[in-house]
Amino acid sequence: MQLSNTNKTILVECPRDAMQGWKNYIPTEKKIDYLNALLKVGFDVLDCGSFVSPKAIPQMADTAEVIKALDLSNSFTKLLVIVANQRGAEEAVAFDTVSYLGFPFSISPSFQMRNTNSSLEESFERVKAIQALCVAHHKELVIYLSMGFGNPYGDLYNQAILLKWAGEMAALGIKTISLADTVGLASPNQIRDALSILIPQYPAIQFGVHLHASAANWEPKLAAALQAGCNRIDGALKGIGGCPMAQDDLVGNMDTENIVQYLIQHQLLNHINTVQLQHCSNMVSTVFQ
Repeated sequence: MQLSNTNKTILVECPRDAMQGWKNYIPTEKKIDYLNALLKVGFDVLDCGSFVSPKAIPQMADTAEVIKALDLSNSFTKLLVIVANQRGAEEAVAFDTVSYLGFPFSISPSFQMRNTNSSLEESFERVKAIQALCVAHHKELVIYLSMGFGNPYGDLYNQAILLKWAGEMAALGIKTISLADTVGLASPNQIRDALSILIPQYPAIQFGVHLHASAANWEPKLAAALQAGCNRIDGALKGIGGCPMAQDDLVGNMDTENIVQYLIQHQLLNHINTVQLQHCSNMVSTVFQ
């Protein structure tokens, strides 16, 4: 397997995705302690919370309180929060410490309605408004193309749809697009093919992957993304998480420890404090009870 040794892999840790579907409420102080520990690992980006309806995602109702208590004084890690509408974006851009807003834009009409209660066209209007807010407040909007490798709802999925929506985002000046394997169904070939279509077409955009995977299939999925030229990888410690709006049986996130080990082995990562990573890994059992 040939991988490009650039030492520039961007690693995104996603405790928000791990927490949002967790059935037992995680106390705010535990979230703060855990996130502050993660800020010392050396991740490029920390997906730390979301400004969405507390009725929809009650676990994230304390995001504002959590962000205020995070200590970035000795960390180069940048904060990302998820928003689903303009109201949430307005809350998010008020925080100087937040660098990125993430918006889940599903190219599956069924899932977009299920996830944000809006059509693709309505959601794209939201993207326009949120992008304008980000530009005005010196933030960057990250678009997650969820169901980016197909969907379980029978909605049409093909190369033209993928290129259409990536093109629409590029026209707005979006600089980062992450393809999300929302329900963990993508094969390595599907991951490789989708990225191989998009990356040459839009060289100014940084393409990432947010892959859900099991212990049995994470490695070929990760390898496929890297082979296709992807250099932005999302993960979550212990593989916890999954979108609670997708389906009842969640497929977990790709385990960050596996990702780190693989990237170091292939000389694609050189800025992670592995001792601190192990400390955070040991904290997981006390946070996710």
